[in-house]
Amino acid sequence: MRVRADRGVCVGAGLCVLRLPRIFDQNDEDGTVVLLRPDPDPDQEDAVLKVIAACPSGALRADR
Repeated sequence: MRVRADRGVCVGAGLCVLRLPRIFDQNDEDGTVVLLRPDPDPDQEDAVLKVIAACPSGALRADR
């Protein structure tokens, strides 16, 4: 799975960072998402998909 983030759409809510801080971070200047690991381990895929579904702006997506 490959995770993608559209920082132009991100509203900086930070839910992804709270739930998976090893995968996501926030930019210090504007709070938008920063992908730390765009290729998460297979055992993390379910958790990543739940975070993507919970993203309030729809800035995150996954390609398989």
